[in-house]
Amino acid sequence: MNKRRISEIWIYPIKSLAGIRLQKAIVKQKGLLYDRRWMLVDKDGRFLTQREHPEMALFRVTIDHETLIISRQQSNSGDLPDSIKLNLMQEVSGDTVKVKIWDDEVEAFEMEPGFSSWFSKYINIECRLVFFPEKNRRDVDPDYAIRNEQVSLADGYPFLIIGQSSLDELNRRLKNQVSMKRFRPNFVFMNGLPHEEDSWRNFTIGSIIFEGVKPCSRCVLTTVNPDTAERGDEPLKTLSAYRRKNGKINFGENLLARTDGEVSEGDVIEIIDFKKQQP
Repeated sequence: MNKRRISEIWIYPIKSLAGIRLQKAIVKQKGLLYDRRWMLVDKDGRFLTQREHPEMALFRVTIDHETLIISRQQSNSGDLPDSIKLNLMQEVSGDTVKVKIWDDEVEAFEMEPGFSSWFSKYINIECRLVFFPEKNRRDVDPDYAIRNEQVSLADGYPFLIIGQSSLDELNRRLKNQVSMKRFRPNFVFMNGLPHEEDSWRNFTIGSIIFEGVKPCSRCVLTTVNPDTAERGDEPLKTLSAYRRKNGKINFGENLLARTDGEVSEGDVIEIIDFKKQQP
């Protein structure tokens, strides 16, 4: 069998907005550098996602050197700028605000009011853009943490990996194929068997050691077309027919990193050991 290799690397700087594909990325404990360090929250401080606001899929995000550029696809608002820019290196200071993500309450910094106003007008709901710095703490679920790991503003875990063959198997069952963008992974790998990532315990990507801790349970966010923001029944309906276990529909594997460093497209994956019991 050909060696398993990383074929795609993705970050999602602002939670639930479009991702950015990278050729290489820095691995940190909370996740890849810049991955889900910003988030939109409502007036009560609760996080916003495409689950309730599918139009968030229409924001495009790019990085130009040290600048994060957010633009709106299909913009119909003539009185708003088409894009806003964040300085990735800018020090954020001032009072912190408490924000909620699932059952977690964490401290974050609200970005400039102009950013919040820009998003509020496009989403048509009062919201704020907040930043979660590296020094602020958010613990991984203690039922799955191994060394008291932390996570950014991702749903629950710092990293997600999916095999291309897993998507190929899903698309073989679908009438209309879907892209990997539906599932928002950090790592995609080529070669290997469908869903074999579920069985990995310890493995390396290049020189970095990762640990598979939990299959990723999927929700209605996967039914939002990332290009149009339209919502349907698939691929969740088809996944539920063959990827349901213990009431959860699983696709991809959540990871923790045991070491820091850099990963690149083309890096070889080496399996160290497997889970004693497959999920």
